[in-house]
Amino acid sequence: MSARQFLKLLASLVALAICTGAAAAQSSVKIGLILPMTGQQASTGRQIEAAARLFMQQNGTSVAGKTIDLILKDDAGTPDVTKRLAQELIVNDKVAFLAGFGITPSALAVAPLATQAKVPEVVMAAGTSIITQASPYIVRTSFTLPQATVPMAEWALKNGIKKAVTLVSNYGPGLDAEKAFSETLTKGGGQILGNLKVPLANPDFSPFLQKVADLKPDALFVFVPSGSGALFMKQFLERGLDKSGVRLICTGDVTDDDQLNGMGDVALGVVSTHHYSAAHDSPENKAFVEAFKKANNGMRPNFMAVGGYDGMHLIYEALKKTNGATGGDALIGAMKGMAWTSPRGPISIDPETRDIIQNIYVRKVEKVNGELYNVEFETVPNVKDPVKAAKK
Repeated sequence: MSARQFLKLLASLVALAICTGAAAAQSSVKIGLILPMTGQQASTGRQIEAAARLFMQQNGTSVAGKTIDLILKDDAGTPDVTKRLAQELIVNDKVAFLAGFGITPSALAVAPLATQAKVPEVVMAAGTSIITQASPYIVRTSFTLPQATVPMAEWALKNGIKKAVTLVSNYGPGLDAEKAFSETLTKGGGQILGNLKVPLANPDFSPFLQKVADLKPDALFVFVPSGSGALFMKQFLERGLDKSGVRLICTGDVTDDDQLNGMGDVALGVVSTHHYSAAHDSPENKAFVEAFKKANNGMRPNFMAVGGYDGMHLIYEALKKTNGATGGDALIGAMKGMAWTSPRGPISIDPETRDIIQNIYVRKVEKVNGELYNVEFETVPNVKDPVKAAKK
């Protein structure tokens, strides 16, 4: 073979490799899943990853003729790391979706990148109301804190709670919860005796719980992020507040299904409001819980898991609607108004705000077959984010 023939053959092979690589890239859809797999919010990452992989196991890895490629990245709950990972996923991996986002600062850090690249950002965990306003490419399958908190304050007013203290983690979701609870309770004739804010990093609840004991409210309303509830309940017990007559009410983050059994009997009787319980009584949820446990060595799914599971459902259905096309505008358009029956109940994506519309349940911690569960006893149907609804 002459040198010219060799070079011609080499050029042909290179061209073929490029074409083959391009065809392979076009036949796959990459999802960048950014989660806190280590650090304080590691349970959030563990639950969402497990749910995403379960969804793919049940529904296959091919949608509209495209292979789904899930790329997991650990941001350890650090927003600067989240932003860097998102940039790498967009530029180097050419992802069609960014998903996950365990905490609000991480979700907000990526918003400008999602807008610039026109890549849908599917928020599966973070719960501050303003998140979807940060980019037209953000869609949420988790919840907002006001969505869960307003029904808690309304229930408190109907059940003899007139004086309350709030105790929240001092960052976006906690401030949302404090504001929503305080405004709703006072508007209904109740009184807030104190608003206590606990540092998000390395929290010590003891001095704040002493203030609660001194103020002697009818009830203490609490929000702490998923993963911090067990420490709070331990210190609540150590301070003797379980025997003080102060009723403990909270959002479901506190009595997180992932940690509830480890809290012990101190959690019995705690009333919370949230969008999901592993004890939710529906055929869809019973099948979900059974499959999740089977796939994860008996681990019980929590509300973060259902956010991840439904986030994957949203991505799959959007791709079906676009026939596999991955333009950000087309995908977001496909997601708006989408409705389905989730393990948590009926849900839909608000076409105006891109937030989730869902039932909020009032639950009480009870012992069922020797295990602790959040047992639902009231339903507030089709709740929109109250903050955005109030602005209309």
